[in-house]
Amino acid sequence: MRPSLWFAFGFVAITGSPAFGQTKPPIIDVHVHSFGQQVGPDGRPAPLPCVNDRSPCDNPLPPVLTKEGVIDGILKAMDRHNVVKAVLLGGPLEAEYLRAGRGRFLWAAEDSFFGGPGPDSVRTLLRSGAAGAIGELVVSYVGVSPADSAFAPYFALAEEFDVPVLAHVAGMGGRFPTYRAARSNPLLLEEVIKRHPRLRLWVENAGYPFGDEIVSLLYMYPTVYVDVSTITWMIPREAFHDYLRRLVRAGFGDRIMFGTDQFGYPEVMARAVAAIESAPFLSAAQKRDIFYHNAARFFRLSPEDIARHHGR
Repeated sequence: MRPSLWFAFGFVAITGSPAFGQTKPPIIDVHVHSFGQQVGPDGRPAPLPCVNDRSPCDNPLPPVLTKEGVIDGILKAMDRHNVVKAVLLGGPLEAEYLRAGRGRFLWAAEDSFFGGPGPDSVRTLLRSGAAGAIGELVVSYVGVSPADSAFAPYFALAEEFDVPVLAHVAGMGGRFPTYRAARSNPLLLEEVIKRHPRLRLWVENAGYPFGDEIVSLLYMYPTVYVDVSTITWMIPREAFHDYLRRLVRAGFGDRIMFGTDQFGYPEVMARAVAAIESAPFLSAAQKRDIFYHNAARFFRLSPEDIARHHGR
């Protein structure tokens, strides 16, 4: 999900002792945007958009009144749910989030299509170690295939520096004029993977609703992982559980990562966590894989970090 989303949408397997004195096991959120207060068309703080533009929302979240309140609220939500690490994606408040997070964020350098750095700047950020991932690449929003030459430099950099890259290849997103759901088919990533066979790629929203296509991609290419971010709270819970169950039954429970697609509403964290916790078809071990272990493996956390996160 990308900038100005109010306008865009219109809308224990390995646990040990919990970290930081928490009573909950650790979580990694692989999808957080550095946005502040969201403003509606009338200039007032905007409540969370609803799926299918329902009005009123079934269960709306209240707006947060200041950017400082957003950042503080998100960090407190991370504390409540013991989110020990989060991947920070594009947004206007990157510096503020990184400073307030005190090492809890892994920064991903975004592409240039919504004002982010160009390929040369991304190379500098990766070389210096300031950024440890790339994303999200907004191929659907630009209305081209992910194999288009416009995104080729970013995929090449991700392979060269051996860092993960996130692609927005999913059939739902902000309603920008250039958005093309037809360019969101996950199989369009196949040409990219063939060009860059060592690419560590994760796909937003598990490619929802392209279930057959994402299963095929996961089966063929073991370096591909997915996150379940916006679909944990934007679509109906039953629809999310149906989709998640399908991926798990297909054998890919070890390639699914937790995310929130947080963009300025701290209480989204609770809904996203509840969406996983309430899935009756997931075992405790499968939930821990989604919440932590899969991301720890994909992002290659050190044994020391993993032990610290579990309070060992």
